[in-house]
Amino acid sequence: MDEVSDDSLWLPAILAIDFGDRMISDGSFSLSIICLILSYYLLLGSRLDLVLVSVAAGLKSAASLSSWVRNFTSIQVSLASASALFAGCLIYNLVRPCFNSNHDIAWDGPVRPYLIPCRTTHSRRVPKKHSFSYSYLVVGTPVGYSGNENGVVSVDVRKQAGSRQPAAQKPRGWFDVGAEDCLQKGHGEVGLRGKLDDYLKSQHVDPSDYPHAFLTTAPRFLGYHFNPVSFWYLYSPNKVLSAIVLDVNNTFDERRTYLVLRDFAQGADMASSSNGAAPSRMKASWPKDFHVSPFNSRKGTYSLLASDPLGPGMEGFLGLDVTVNLRSSAGHPKFLARLFSEGEAIDPSKMSAVQTLRFLLGWWWVGFATFPRIVTQAAVLFFKRKLHVWYRPEPLKDTQGRHADALEADLEGVFRKYLRHLVLRCPKPLSVRYVPSGVPSLATEVYTSSASTKEPGAVEHAEIRILTPVFYSRFAHYAHDFEAIFSELTENGTLWVDKPKLLPDIFPKMASSPLQTSNLVDFAYFKVIQRLRRRPQKIPQVPTTSADAVPPTSRAIDIGDSRISSMDAYVLRQGDGSLTAAYRSAILRVLIADRFLMGRTGLFKMVEFLGHAGLAWTLVSLMMSKMR
Repeated sequence: MDEVSDDSLWLPAILAIDFGDRMISDGSFSLSIICLILSYYLLLGSRLDLVLVSVAAGLKSAASLSSWVRNFTSIQVSLASASALFAGCLIYNLVRPCFNSNHDIAWDGPVRPYLIPCRTTHSRRVPKKHSFSYSYLVVGTPVGYSGNENGVVSVDVRKQAGSRQPAAQKPRGWFDVGAEDCLQKGHGEVGLRGKLDDYLKSQHVDPSDYPHAFLTTAPRFLGYHFNPVSFWYLYSPNKVLSAIVLDVNNTFDERRTYLVLRDFAQGADMASSSNGAAPSRMKASWPKDFHVSPFNSRKGTYSLLASDPLGPGMEGFLGLDVTVNLRSSAGHPKFLARLFSEGEAIDPSKMSAVQTLRFLLGWWWVGFATFPRIVTQAAVLFFKRKLHVWYRPEPLKDTQGRHADALEADLEGVFRKYLRHLVLRCPKPLSVRYVPSGVPSLATEVYTSSASTKEPGAVEHAEIRILTPVFYSRFAHYAHDFEAIFSELTENGTLWVDKPKLLPDIFPKMASSPLQTSNLVDFAYFKVIQRLRRRPQKIPQVPTTSADAVPPTSRAIDIGDSRISSMDAYVLRQGDGSLTAAYRSAILRVLIADRFLMGRTGLFKMVEFLGHAGLAWTLVSLMMSKMR
């Protein structure tokens, strides 16, 4: 190829032909490369590997490719035009829905959705004083409304029962409020009213007692959403503010919902003034049981003072003013937070294009800044104020845990099937209600034993509620089900059971199963899993006050000499190749992260990516070396 210059347009084709010729002439080495590549893709192959190999090949042959593209001006123009067209389509699809107004439900209520510019203030009193405030934007909307207001605000536009328009055609506004972001995580198809009714029923409250409701919440903007707290104002049939639901989120992706009822006997002095100028106010208090800030313990008492945003008879929006006060378990004031509207609320249906643009330019960044602002103030409290830090405890029964990661979601699917299998084979008449955690798309399920059909009158009912998705990865560490379920229940608090006495019937003590597989790959995987498996470290119990000492963390116990777990054996007996592959892959990653990466599965993903990238680079280097 001495006659071909480096700038020749035919260089890539000639190199490919030369590579094929060398592979034919040097069969042994080329065959080994092909076997290596095939083995790589059979064991580790994925779309990511294809991308990595393509990138590596591009970097390796960057000089010839750039020379080839440089000499084809028409190709450059075509690529630039295609890129511009693609970007234009993306922008058009993003912006187009925001200039269409659509109302799925005819609404004749007293108020419509509003944009409410607000300010929030925080004042800490003990152990050291610290205060700050910043601007904040919320959307106020009547619960039950659904539609798009002038392309600016959309509420509940996800497909619902009885909706006239398919979900794919429903336009969302710049600021969007969806049911999937409120109360019970996920399940946005039921709508805001359906979500509220389901929550009230779970609290043993009749939804008909509160037929009217008004929600104030931080909206989703360009797909991003972080909302510390939402307020649901509930009104009686006579349109009197009677209760408030607080939807509280922390920075750990956990959520706690509180229902507080108005005490009309104590609130007589909080009623509206005689001239009707001031809105009525609601006062209530309730115990704290949710870890919101690392600088406060989970104990204490909240008190709330909130003005009625719609006034007597829900005649119209009057303004937002909510104050939440935190007291310590000893009754001392610790922290005060206030959210109040600044200026007039904005009706998005009456905004012109210029007003919309001006508002977007002034407020688009506020939602994105909420989380960084919280982190900044936390850094000030920790580094400058030197405040004591309470480590995050595992959530309690009434708290919604964080979202599960991909590995935990895979293990949840296996645990769900395994639990159904255990209940079905239980010799006693039993019904188990299983409440998962971390996967919002999954619903609660009820499993019944075979004996239940024979003795329907003697069926005992139990509920197993998973409190945090970390339970699924921890359960997979144990070699014995009975030990796993009781350790996680009594020592680590990752699940809740209403009738623990029934657990021995669901998870009976059984001898460890021998490893029996139908192929060599499964045998190798589960042998490694067997050697890596060890009892996980005990989750330390977080002290409730700064005076309590933190107990030492127990060491993980090596159980590598044990046989495979009962859940391992169950998966292998199913004969489902896809289930076995997903399970063995997930559990192996969890165990490797536990052994070598301090249990950080996210860190394992990074190491795994670097390993795939390095292997792809090595394979491409071997191929390119044969072409020279």
